[in-house]
Amino acid sequence: MRDQLQPEESKRDSNGYLPGLAIDTVIFGFHQNQLKILLLEYHNTGLMALPGGFILANENLNDAARRVLWERTGLSDIYLEQFYVFGDLARFDPTPMRAIMTAKGFTPPDNHWLLDRFISVGYYALVDFTKAVPIPDSLSDSCGWYDLAKLPPLMQDHQQIVQKALDTLRTDLDRKLIGFNLLSETFTMADLQRLYETILDQKLHRSGFQRKMLSLGILERLDKQYSGGAHKAPFLYRFISNAK
Repeated sequence: MRDQLQPEESKRDSNGYLPGLAIDTVIFGFHQNQLKILLLEYHNTGLMALPGGFILANENLNDAARRVLWERTGLSDIYLEQFYVFGDLARFDPTPMRAIMTAKGFTPPDNHWLLDRFISVGYYALVDFTKAVPIPDSLSDSCGWYDLAKLPPLMQDHQQIVQKALDTLRTDLDRKLIGFNLLSETFTMADLQRLYETILDQKLHRSGFQRKMLSLGILERLDKQYSGGAHKAPFLYRFISNAK
């Protein structure tokens, strides 16, 4: 039925939104050495996609991205980074969106605004996936976490968007680490190394990793974490920005 769609999506034009401009978010979820990505699924079409949205005419771009993130995860106070703009002609294909809308009981006219070409601004976030509450949008049937190493095929150029976001995340990891807020207030060097190894998808040499992290000037060393013999207790650390 037509009323299954939100009013914005059943309108023929983009009234209220900036025309031809969209947001795609790559939401990485980390917990206990697992790295996942949040995806939307359209059950009656077999299509899967990244969470996305549009920018209201009276809305700042970054505010729109934060709104999209909150609508899909229920999270607000997290790090969000704009990483690339996707605008190649090759990414334009109205067929998937037409199939999605038709599966929802609405047959769009050829001039429907959701079938137009869109330039998409990419954002990535890295969150603890146990703290998120995945919520589908009005066109999708489900929203959930998928293992980064076993992602299903994604519609349009969303696989390329994921790869670009992952490359950017890995490049940015040292200087963005504090903002991600993925570790406890205090943590061991081993905890930090496991986070790096999960995101980078490679094993790291322990002593070399420790030297590198200490050289960044972002860690404060605290008392040892005693769990038996004193000689086995690792030092605890915290980020300098979190120090009292």
